[in-house]
Amino acid sequence: MHTTAYRHAGSCAAARIDRAMAIGVAINLAFVVIELAAGFAADSLALVADAGHNAGDVVGLLLAWAAGVIARRPPTARFTWGFRRTTIFAALANASLLLAACGAIGWEAVRRLFAPEPVAGPTVIAVAAIGTVVNAATAVMLHRGGGCDLNVRGAFLHMVADAAVSVGVVVAGLAILATGWLWLDPAASLAITAAIAVGGWSLLRESLELALDATPRAIDPARILAELGGLAGVTDVHDLHVWSPGTSDVSATVHLVVPDLASHERVLAEASRILGERFGIGHTTVQLERVFSCRSSLGDRL
Repeated sequence: MHTTAYRHAGSCAAARIDRAMAIGVAINLAFVVIELAAGFAADSLALVADAGHNAGDVVGLLLAWAAGVIARRPPTARFTWGFRRTTIFAALANASLLLAACGAIGWEAVRRLFAPEPVAGPTVIAVAAIGTVVNAATAVMLHRGGGCDLNVRGAFLHMVADAAVSVGVVVAGLAILATGWLWLDPAASLAITAAIAVGGWSLLRESLELALDATPRAIDPARILAELGGLAGVTDVHDLHVWSPGTSDVSATVHLVVPDLASHERVLAEASRILGERFGIGHTTVQLERVFSCRSSLGDRL
């Protein structure tokens, strides 16, 4: 005997996420155009290159947005689990892009630290200030729209990274204009890039874990075993599996040994309630058995 229960797994509203993504793409695309125009007008290769980098961020936003839309498509006869896993792949791609960008910025910063180059002046500082506002505003919208979704968090980190780099450009530019110390620009870039890389590595690791069906970090399997094993009538708990089919969903399957057939309905209801209310698991499948004759290893029990 078994039961399968479905619940809404998170508080992220699809409409808020879509709105945040749409506005973020629009204002960042507009900024890319402005930055390109300013770069050509000021004959600044740095601004033109940064415009290319920001265009890559627009692609990252579109990737996260598209994955979120695809994930909401209903299951089909062939894809019975639906398409929620696309959000995991998008988060993994965004994490990889973020770390690659950090590597490129860090490499250029080290080169300039040993061979400082003049900053392009007030134009660069002004454009960087605009970039700070644009990226910070986008990051805030993404955080409010879907901060609980790893896929959205990947796009959010991209925006935070760009806002931080833009702040560094403004501060370093003003300091260089005041002191003439050209090494301040690459030094600030290195410090900011190191901080961003820490967040990017965390996102990459968590995305890889989800892609490999690891138990989400917020859930303790031992506690689930203890809670279910403590139910009246349950003599054994085994084959517990907890994973995330998407970046904002959690699923679980578990087998409970309940010798008394009359207790099955009650145990099913209580087990489903515990998994849903106490652990936030949105899709649960509970299999009941009257006898568990084949003793499993510790790995099987978890």
